[in-house]
Amino acid sequence: MIITEIITEEYRWPRARPITNGLHTYTDVEFALVRVRTDEGIEGIGLGSGGDIWRATIEHLKPLLIGQDPVNVERLWARMWVPKLIGRRGLTTRAISSIDIGLWDIRAKVANLPLYKLLGGYRDSVPTYIAGGYYEDGKGLKELAAEMEENVRLGARAIKIKVGAVPIAEDVERIRVVRDAIGPEVKLLVDANCAYRWYDAVQLARRIERYDIFWFEEPVAPDDYAGHRKLANQTIIPIATGENEYTRYGFRDLIAHEAAAIFNADAKILGGVTEFMKVAALAQANDLDIAPHGSQDIHVHLVAAIPNGLILEYYRENFDPMWGEIYRDTLVLNKDGTVSPPNVAGIGVDPNYDVLKQYRVA
Repeated sequence: MIITEIITEEYRWPRARPITNGLHTYTDVEFALVRVRTDEGIEGIGLGSGGDIWRATIEHLKPLLIGQDPVNVERLWARMWVPKLIGRRGLTTRAISSIDIGLWDIRAKVANLPLYKLLGGYRDSVPTYIAGGYYEDGKGLKELAAEMEENVRLGARAIKIKVGAVPIAEDVERIRVVRDAIGPEVKLLVDANCAYRWYDAVQLARRIERYDIFWFEEPVAPDDYAGHRKLANQTIIPIATGENEYTRYGFRDLIAHEAAAIFNADAKILGGVTEFMKVAALAQANDLDIAPHGSQDIHVHLVAAIPNGLILEYYRENFDPMWGEIYRDTLVLNKDGTVSPPNVAGIGVDPNYDVLKQYRVA
């Protein structure tokens, strides 16, 4: 089998209302794919970030990949990742990630196994939290509480909200309201998206410890390893980070600085499935857990595959107006608040191109 063609596709559609986290506002949903085709008719779907640099990087990499056997993922990763020129960090690494995910989709299809079983098959369903609690126009404490109560009714055993875009006292009140809404048994996670200096993060952490916070995610800038450590040393709340970290080397440095207890590794960012599994093994050797950031569609397999997969991030329909229409089959919560990987060969993502085509932008 050889790779014959690599195609990129990018889509965008508007949200009814913009959503805001600690630092950024999002008016649209962006969705990007890499389609890796082979001479045997097997196509791998890689999930991506899109954009000019992402697209140009994939064009640059095509000559290195076309004509190669897609099953040789380590060989192809090494061909793509040449850190003097491409792939050390940033958008070029994200492009490598997208291709690598597509290669693993092919690999699992060739093996006729769901990806999580090919990678290790540690469990058949994974603990899950619903991500939400964004800042939105017209969304006050009452609306925030209602959102969280709905999450619990859907079966969530854990939920996450955003912090960092308003004064600390206001976020403390938001957290109090959410804890009251979900009760004492549901895990409560908070995510600052790098909004704080370490000393401000300490102020917030100390004031919210009473609300039994499961983790404090991305409290400070990704490269502020010392700030992560200073915060971790002054709070009982576990620190989670890593969604903006790249390759095994970035996570090696997080470990060396004792920066976090939980890694939010993202296969779409750090270097794909190939590199994610190395990060997971590195974390396991240091008794650290992995709780991936972002796309549940790829990460449900990766959390299910490894023994130190802690919990899966899950986005429901209120996050994306196209939820339930992007793919022909959509991951849903089980009654016990877990999510099960698709029991089909590959990743199990089957884009609904008939619906998507009206939103294509590149």
